[in-house]
Amino acid sequence: MKDDSYEKLATTDQENLDEETLFIVSQTFKALGDPTRIRILHLLFNKEYSVNEIADKLNLKQSTVSHQLRFLKNLRLVKYRRAGTSLFYSHDDQHVIRILKETIEHALH
Repeated sequence: MKDDSYEKLATTDQENLDEETLFIVSQTFKALGDPTRIRILHLLFNKEYSVNEIADKLNLKQSTVSHQLRFLKNLRLVKYRRAGTSLFYSHDDQHVIRILKETIEHALH
């Protein structure tokens, strides 16, 4: 079974990707190239967490988590919701989560 989105991409002019698309793709791979960001995204697969919960679960400093979440948020890979004074983060791009899951499955194969 062919993936329609891949077929659509295959029919576009791949030789002339615009600069914005190239930048977004490279930044997304940059995000997935960092072990700390992978750990954060993996944690956010199925549940939202606050910065402090992420820091506790991953044994990281709160400032490190905040910095990485800011990077991921700027790429629209995570989103947050406010509850009182707390921010709860979750993943925001099912495409990237799917790529990450498949890559993890590949690594475990």
